[in-house]
Amino acid sequence: MISTLLIEDDYAIAEVLTRFLQSNDISVIHADKPSQALNILKKEGVDIIILDLTLPEIDGLDLCIQLRNISNAPIIISSARSDINDKLTGLENGADDYLAKPYDPRELLARMHSVLKRTGKIAPTQNVAFVVDETSTQIFHNNSVLDLTPAEYQILKLLIDNCGQTISRADIANSIESHRFESGMESINVLIGRLRKKIETDTHKPKYLKTIRGIGYRFAYL
Repeated sequence: MISTLLIEDDYAIAEVLTRFLQSNDISVIHADKPSQALNILKKEGVDIIILDLTLPEIDGLDLCIQLRNISNAPIIISSARSDINDKLTGLENGADDYLAKPYDPRELLARMHSVLKRTGKIAPTQNVAFVVDETSTQIFHNNSVLDLTPAEYQILKLLIDNCGQTISRADIANSIESHRFESGMESINVLIGRLRKKIETDTHKPKYLKTIRGIGYRFAYL
């Protein structure tokens, strides 16, 4: 199980993130003050650190330096401060990624997966079915990045975002920004077939991409 040190002084945000990460089999240690976070890190190792910047005692950018001095764990800055200088300073001070608030917790999870793989840490082993990372326009399936064309990405994201709802072929076709041949409504079936080959164990009995006869398609699980 992946262990996470969450440094966040907003208890409402901390509670939401803790519940979400724990639901994905990630253990969370919460610290609301820099001194508490440093004491925790000195006593026990963690796999990854989620760091807010607006904290009591000292600024999060200064804390980032102290964290890096005592731990090699990847650091993802999670902050409402979206100034480019804060982002650059954070990355220069040892952070591995920077995620501006507000964001979908699923994007944080995707960033965590990406950073853990990139830094050579043990990748998460939990079965996270689908995670959409809008920043990198990638979709993770069971912790692996799917090899998708732009049209496939747009269609799968649309269906995931509307999980449990039936989306007509016309709406799917209209959701594709490109107007090339493959974005035509007549080729939606072809694109769905290609997606099934990439995400379904049995394309004849799809678990995720369900066909709703005469209407369109429904994403059945997230």
